[in-house]
Amino acid sequence: DKAKLDKFQSLMLTPSLDLDELKKLSWSGVPSKFRPIVWKLLCGYLPAAQDRQGIILDKKRQEYHNYLEQYYSTRHQEIHQETHRQIQIDLPRMCPSIPLFQQETVQQIFERVLYIWAIRHPASGYVQGMNDLMTPFFVVFLNEYISSTIDTFKVDTLSRSDLQKLEADCYWCLSKLLDGIQDNYTFAQPGIQTRINQLKDLVSRIDATLQRHLEQHRVEYIQFTFRWMNNLLMRELPLRCIVRLWDTYLSEQDGFASFHLYVCAAFLTKFSTQLQRERDFHSLMMLLQNLPTQHWNDEEVTMILAEAYKLKFSFSGAPRHF
Repeated sequence: DKAKLDKFQSLMLTPSLDLDELKKLSWSGVPSKFRPIVWKLLCGYLPAAQDRQGIILDKKRQEYHNYLEQYYSTRHQEIHQETHRQIQIDLPRMCPSIPLFQQETVQQIFERVLYIWAIRHPASGYVQGMNDLMTPFFVVFLNEYISSTIDTFKVDTLSRSDLQKLEADCYWCLSKLLDGIQDNYTFAQPGIQTRINQLKDLVSRIDATLQRHLEQHRVEYIQFTFRWMNNLLMRELPLRCIVRLWDTYLSEQDGFASFHLYVCAAFLTKFSTQLQRERDFHSLMMLLQNLPTQHWNDEEVTMILAEAYKLKFSFSGAPRHF
């Protein structure tokens, strides 16, 4: 709406932007025209002081270019071959319903970003599914350069300079995201194990009937929520919904970790009635792995976020929970 657009507009014009104010405003959704710059600010990639933004961007983009020069040629060395191979296996499976991600130029950008990140983060390296986490950044930052429909846009029509900027921005913002949840991806993925246990505990308190139903039919949380944690619901929701969800995650103190937990609880319990109609393990798993969200839009995401906020408010201090 116009009032919200005006608020973003005036906030963006301040010489030294108030990040707390930006988070408050962005929590309920960022207008698409402001989203590329807002996400960079909320990631901590862009500084709040306007007069430093251009300098910092140039510096960080050059730094990423230097990493490419330094590391990308190592992908054929025996020690790194497996990492490179796993990335190449994952890329063709990415967002199969969106033609944009099947373009060769796009897959090359993803391959370079993910490889450089993996080489520079040996504690975890590349883990299957990380490619999904780059897609929201890519579509949001691509919107800075185009005015047509993104799904069918030919990325190789962009100038080399714009492609390099887009790639570097994706690298740095993906790095910021992964830094906050790296225990999800280190050996044995302890962060994910912890969050799955927390989710089970939380659901047992807010929807004991659903919990009993899942237990009765021997459904284990790890069987369906591992993907929710590993891929941050990317496989469960349309990309447009993920982008809206991330407006809020980026505005939260610990959005991709602790707030995501409340979102998962709100998401699961939204389908409580449907799940309780299923009477055997196989039917339950079929539904849990194919929840009917393909037609969801901002409205449904807003409802999930509102419920997650209530859960956070009620349970974030609960001793058994954290």
